[in-house]
Amino acid sequence: MSEQAISSDMRSIGAARRCTVALALAATLVTMLAGCFAMLPSHGGGQTSTTSSRRVDPQSVALPSSYRIEVVAAGLDLPTGVAFDDEGRVYVTEAGYSYGELWTTPRLVRVERDGQRTQIASGRDAPWNGLTFHDGAFYVAAAGHRDGGRIIRIGMDGALSTLVDSLPSLGDHHTNGPVVGPDGMLYFGQGTATNSGVVGLDNFEFGWLRRHPEFHDVPCRDVTLAGRNFTSRNPLTPDADDEVTTGAYVPFGTRTEQGQTIRGRLPCGGAILRVRPTGGPLELVAWGFRNPFGIAFAPDGLLYTTENSFDVRGSRPVFGTGDVLWRVELGAWYGWPDFHAGRALTDAEWYKPRGKPAPGVVLATRPGIPPQPTAVLGVHSSSNGLDFSRSEAFGHVGEAFVAQFGDMAPKVGKVLSPVGFKVVRVDVRTGVIEDFAVNRGKENGPASRLGTGGLERPVAVRFDRAGTALYVVDFGVMTIGDNPQPRAGTGVLWRITR
Repeated sequence: MSEQAISSDMRSIGAARRCTVALALAATLVTMLAGCFAMLPSHGGGQTSTTSSRRVDPQSVALPSSYRIEVVAAGLDLPTGVAFDDEGRVYVTEAGYSYGELWTTPRLVRVERDGQRTQIASGRDAPWNGLTFHDGAFYVAAAGHRDGGRIIRIGMDGALSTLVDSLPSLGDHHTNGPVVGPDGMLYFGQGTATNSGVVGLDNFEFGWLRRHPEFHDVPCRDVTLAGRNFTSRNPLTPDADDEVTTGAYVPFGTRTEQGQTIRGRLPCGGAILRVRPTGGPLELVAWGFRNPFGIAFAPDGLLYTTENSFDVRGSRPVFGTGDVLWRVELGAWYGWPDFHAGRALTDAEWYKPRGKPAPGVVLATRPGIPPQPTAVLGVHSSSNGLDFSRSEAFGHVGEAFVAQFGDMAPKVGKVLSPVGFKVVRVDVRTGVIEDFAVNRGKENGPASRLGTGGLERPVAVRFDRAGTALYVVDFGVMTIGDNPQPRAGTGVLWRITR
C-alpha cells in the first residue's frame, strides 16, 4: 500500500473517530438535558390564577412595523370562528362548550359596527367549531360533544338544517372547519377520539368516557393491529383496585390480538372530509391525522391543515411532538397513531416520556408512507386556525397565518415556559416560522399571566373578503389547574391591518 493510500486511510479513521466522539458527546448532552427537563417544574402559560375581569389593550400586542391591531368586539362567550357575508358584515361562532366541562349556548352572532352582537341562530350540539359563508348561507362545524357531530347550514334568517350528521366527535377532539374549496366542495376536519389510539384514564378526566364508555377511534380504511394492549385503573367502577386492559381502536376495557383487523368506514376520525354544500355522499380527502383543526386553501389552490400533535398523557403517552402544518394530498395517510411529522414513534430516544414506556407502534402494517410536513410548530403550542394572505396591500402573499391557542400544561405535558398564545406566519415554501402578533413583555405568555391587556388564546384567524384585514378570534382566559378552567365572557375579536 502506498504512503498516500495509508495517509488517506488514517484520515478516514480519524474522521470516523471524531464523528463517534461527537455523537457520543451529543448523546450525553441530550441525556443531561432530559435529566434537567425532568427535574424542573412545569411553567405553562395557563399555570397562573386570575379572578379579575379581562382588560383589553391593543398597545399590549407587538406587531411588525406598519401594522396595527384594534378591538372589534369584547366580552364574547367562547368564540371559535369568524366569517363575512356578501356585504362584508362580520359574524362569529360562540362554541357553547370548552374543555373543563364548561357548557353555555352555542350561537352564531353578527358583530355590529359598535361591537354589539345580534344573535342569528343558536343550538344545542356544542361545541360549534369554526364557520364559513358560501352562496348566501353559513356553514358551521357543530361538534356535538354529547350526541355526535354535524355540519349544519344556517340561512340568513337563522334557519338551521343538517348537511352531515353522526360524526365521531364524542371524544377528545371534535369536528373542525369548515371551508369551501376551489372545486365548490365543503371541506372539514374530524379529530380523533383519543390522544394516541387507546382509550384511557385521561379520557375519563376529560369527561366523555363516563358519558360514552363505548366510544373509541374509528379508522377511515381497514387497519391491522399489532396486538399491543395497555393496562389501567378502571374509573367506571367504585373498586379502586379494579384494572382493565385496552387495545387500539376498541372501546375501553377491550383487548386486541396480533393481526386483528379493524374495519374502516366513513365517517371516521383523524381525517379531512368533504361534501357538496347542497348535500350528498361524504368523501374522504386524507386521513391519519390526530386533530386537523385549521383548514385553508392557499392562493395557488393547494389545501393545508394544522394538526394538533400528541400529548404526554393517557395509556400511551408520547413526548416531544410539535404541532404540524401539512400540505394535504388527496388519499394520503399522514401517520397517526404511529408517526409524528413523518417520523415513526419507534424512535424511543426521542418520543419516550421519562419514567414511562416508549409508545412504540399499535399497527402491524402501515396503511401508507406519510408525507413530509410543510413546517413543525411548537410542542404543545396548540396551533389551530389558519388562513393565507392573498393581498399585496396586507403583504406576505402566499404565507400562512396560524393562531396558536397556547399550551395546556401540565395536563398535556410539561413545558419550561409558555408556548403559543400568539399568531405566527409560515412561509410554506421554506417552512420558516416567524412571530407576527405576540404579547409585549419580558417573557411569552397570555395576557392574564403577564398582567397586560393583550392576547389570551388565539383560536382562529381569517382574512376579510378584500384580504386587507386579518381578524383574530381570541377564545379568552383559560387557566389550568387540576383541569382546564375556562372563563366565559372573556373572548375578543381583534382586527389587524397595515
